[in-house]
Amino acid sequence: MKDTITEQILSGHLVEGELKESREIGLTIDQTLTQDATGTMVYLEFESLGIDTVKPAVAVSYVDHNIIQTDSRNADDHLFLQSCAAKYGVVFSPPGNGVSHHVHRQRFGVPGQTLLGSDSHTTTGGCISMLAMGAGGVEVAMAMAGHPYHIETPKVWGIYVEGQFQPFVSGKDLILELLRRYSCKAGTGKIMEFFGPGVRNMDMSARATIANMSVDMGFTAAIFPSDEVTRQFLARNGREDVWRELKTGPDPQWSEKTQIDLGQIEPMVACPSNPDNVKKASELSDVEIQQVIIGSSCNGSYRDFMIAAKIVEGKIRHPNVSFEINSGSRQTLDNVLAAGGITALVEAGARVHESGCLGCIGMGQAPATGTVSLRTFPRNFKGRSGTKDDQVYLCSPETAAASALTGRITDPRTLGEMPGIPYPERFKYKSDWFIQPPEEGSAIEIIRGPNIQPLPEFTALEDALEGTVLIKVGDNISTDIIMPAGNRVLPYRSNIPAISEFVFEIVGVEFPIRAKEKGGGFVVGGENYGQGSSREHAALAPRYLGVRAKIVKSFARIHKANLVNFGILPLCFVDPTDYESIKQDDIVSIPGVKTAVTKGASEIPILVNGREVMTRLEISDRQRRILLAGGILNLAKQQK
Repeated sequence: MKDTITEQILSGHLVEGELKESREIGLTIDQTLTQDATGTMVYLEFESLGIDTVKPAVAVSYVDHNIIQTDSRNADDHLFLQSCAAKYGVVFSPPGNGVSHHVHRQRFGVPGQTLLGSDSHTTTGGCISMLAMGAGGVEVAMAMAGHPYHIETPKVWGIYVEGQFQPFVSGKDLILELLRRYSCKAGTGKIMEFFGPGVRNMDMSARATIANMSVDMGFTAAIFPSDEVTRQFLARNGREDVWRELKTGPDPQWSEKTQIDLGQIEPMVACPSNPDNVKKASELSDVEIQQVIIGSSCNGSYRDFMIAAKIVEGKIRHPNVSFEINSGSRQTLDNVLAAGGITALVEAGARVHESGCLGCIGMGQAPATGTVSLRTFPRNFKGRSGTKDDQVYLCSPETAAASALTGRITDPRTLGEMPGIPYPERFKYKSDWFIQPPEEGSAIEIIRGPNIQPLPEFTALEDALEGTVLIKVGDNISTDIIMPAGNRVLPYRSNIPAISEFVFEIVGVEFPIRAKEKGGGFVVGGENYGQGSSREHAALAPRYLGVRAKIVKSFARIHKANLVNFGILPLCFVDPTDYESIKQDDIVSIPGVKTAVTKGASEIPILVNGREVMTRLEISDRQRRILLAGGILNLAKQQK
């Protein structure tokens, strides 16, 4: 990693371990963020640690996911989060302020600092040269309490960029092209770092979109240089004083390297139902669409809406298309409004929604049965939209706007001349949109609605484990499949007994009933198990239902950490073909597991119907202590 920006930031924040490949390291965290779908658990976990106030210099609580208030539960939880923020010294961003990733880079991000967020797309902060990482909520709670954040020393994948984008081609097309080439699991254990002469031709919208979706390739983070583009972005936001230059050194050591000519990138589209199922937009012109949504966390910037507005200005949406706009932040909405972009969009037939995640996590905007939805969002996992058998395609704002006019997926390069986009010298902004904490919050009473339930308590690791295979699933199982989102489920995020009733609902198995009848058991899965969201409920709810180990071909990074943090063994088949021989309802036992974990064994034999199958437990010594204690909170309380 010599001379990489990654190494510069890691070495400046290293407090435990050595920067050697695959070794666990501990990093100080400068900033944290939470969002409401995961944040309620974060504050319950932080509260259990008995800390009076957060330790990082910047901590922000965002309400951006569960903003639809169909009953009292979301509103109750918003009050809970606001009172927690006031008590513990956290800035509060209320509903309507916008998506955490988008707002944070505008108002709080600082080049060269570390950012940890309870949302996988926290990686967006890499657009301004932060080491920005998503994590499970409990790890964010620990960071808020002043503990280091632990990861394995990442490999660094250098992306050398030259040239410039064609007209109507942008950052979304580049990240989709990378997904097409390398898959959704290519970045596991790695950080993506951009360098080369073409980087200066990538505006902040492109950088943010790519950094956002880097996690959807499996990357721990993505990092861009802090250069003149970064300085101009911070200056437009009135924050030029925090700018500092960061660039890749003259002799970078990459684990692997990719060369990209921006001029060769074409408009790309991710087809149902995974972000790496990518084709050229020009190959999909026969696909009729019924919904187009521009915005959310991935493409919710000023530039994204203004290019869409210029494309549709003076025209009208296709009569069969519901054309919808979700701005990334209140600030962005206000500035697009001032520039005339909202007028152009509304007159073209667009529906303008409030700033927030909305349809990206199935909180409204569900498409009709049997229809195609074209979105600028980062994910299109089956059922994530709120419609069970959905057909969701992902694309750039340019492709989305062009397609909204034609009623079918359209290569925007067919539109003619690329319109120009006017930028203000300084973006409009009001600091009063945020609620600052009082200097002293110890006397503040936390407001708890009836849906706020206590954290479940879990036992330490037993000497041996035995049970049945409760479910067997395939490759690329997302956290949306394990623990669905949407307006039916997310309101229970602070009520683990209630939310556990939805585990694996999408795959049509009555998993909670089976788990209770069998007294817990095991989950068997394929490659890249647990991809997608950082939601720790995908580990916490199964643990509540008695799952003590998940046995798969490979894990996604964040989900594996979440499993350990709640006392579930993350086991991988030594021989992947053993996966084929196991079926639902098989009897599994793991004799002597506590002794094996204590002694540091990396190979754990399990018995499946009496037949030995070898699995691998690849975790650090610290994580072994967590498993033995039954979870990270148990361990933290023991060490107090």
